[in-house]
Order: sequence, then C-alpha cells, then structure tokens
Amino acid sequence: MEWIQMTDADQVNKIKAGSGYSLIFKHSTRCSVSMMARKRFELEWDAIPAETPLYFLDLISHRAISAQIAEDFQVHHESPQILLIKDGECILDASHSDISAEEVAEVIQK
Repeated sequence: MEWIQMTDADQVNKIKAGSGYSLIFKHSTRCSVSMMARKRFELEWDAIPAETPLYFLDLISHRAISAQIAEDFQVHHESPQILLIKDGECILDASHSDISAEEVAEVIQK
C-alpha cells in the first residue's frame, strides 16, 4: 500500500463527495508520538482492503487543510489522528495510541 499525499484542499472536497471508504492520517512531523503511531499503523496496514485510498496529511506543512478536515467532517483536531470516511461521512476517528489499522479493517469489513 502507498500513501496519497494531501497537498490541496480539493482533495478533501473529493473525499467528501466520493463514495466508498477513504482514510486520512493526520501526522505531525515534529511529534515523536505521531511518528510512533504512523510506524505502528504502517506495520498493520495490510489488514485494510487494498482498494481503500490512504491519504497522508503533513499537518505542519498544510495547517489549512487540517482545519478544513476538522470542519468538513465535524471532528475535533488531534495529532496524530485517523479518520475513516464512508460515502463522505466520518464514521471512525481515533488519535494517539488508539490509532489501529486492525480496527479500520474491522469497520470496513462489517
């Protein structure tokens, strides 16, 4: 699997307007907890169906996109944070040590 880098606000609009599942991983490049959460997530991400787009947001470089995500999907900003989007709605969000690719896979497979 590969990350799709989020660098443009139009990507958020596309996810919100899309159908099916998408995942957004919000990451702080200045935070060791965020780095550990990313590494653990990447070790488990093979559990997630391969057709699920995995978006990666460097929120230090793209603060405006991070704010748009929080507003559009009605979630409190956290870092690190994952949001599982289905048909334009956030159905799962988790932060810090609660981030789990296994949990994402379970929700998708229900």
